[in-house]
Amino acid sequence: MDERTLTEERIVTAALLVIGDEILSGRTKDENIGAVAEHLTNIGIRLQEVRVVADDEDEIVSAVNALRSRYTYVFTTGGIGPTHDDITADSIGKAFGVSVDIDARAEKLLRDYYTGRGLEVTAARLRMARAPAGAELIDNTLSVAPGFRIGNVFVMAGVPSVMRAMLASVTPMLETGAKLLSITIPVDRPESEIADIFSKHQQRYRDVAMGSYPQLRNGRPVSDLVLRCSNPQRLNEAAETLKAALNL
Repeated sequence: MDERTLTEERIVTAALLVIGDEILSGRTKDENIGAVAEHLTNIGIRLQEVRVVADDEDEIVSAVNALRSRYTYVFTTGGIGPTHDDITADSIGKAFGVSVDIDARAEKLLRDYYTGRGLEVTAARLRMARAPAGAELIDNTLSVAPGFRIGNVFVMAGVPSVMRAMLASVTPMLETGAKLLSITIPVDRPESEIADIFSKHQQRYRDVAMGSYPQLRNGRPVSDLVLRCSNPQRLNEAAETLKAALNL
């Protein structure tokens, strides 16, 4: 089997842990889940679980340990800022059983950034230089304060623009696998009228993920059927035979 075939067949998985009381309260509307999901799908990593937890050390530790043992990668967003409730670094350190201190590399980045702008390097600002022992830094091309990677866990900012910059920085570090392709079939009928045909078709093509998404078009209930598979030939076959079964 050649290297290309192995890459096409490799399945790489991920989970996303969103951290923050402000997300759970509704005060802040999350923008990162969709951005991470789309990016990972595009590069051949399958996001299989998303959790949202409060700014609570025990909850973060429990979630990180559960997810990192289950998936190839874990990405976290939120809780690495300068205030007392930014406890993600300490929680990740506890999850891995290592100390958390100011990282000399991160401190230099922050000192150069703030002094270069005539700003004081305060204790609060230096909190953003803290990282677990042994962690690698994640570049932040927007506001300098880095994220970090330890093991298979990537810790990123919660601010959407900064998170996207960090996600771009970590992408070259990631192994990727078979990209999940998709085909959408619009059907001008409600789900209830096509459910039996759709269910039987899924049983016929168990290797093709199928989902039905109800919509309203021109005031009428209709359905969008989405088929997903990493094998383009199999995906096209499943789509064409489904269209035939629905007389489309």
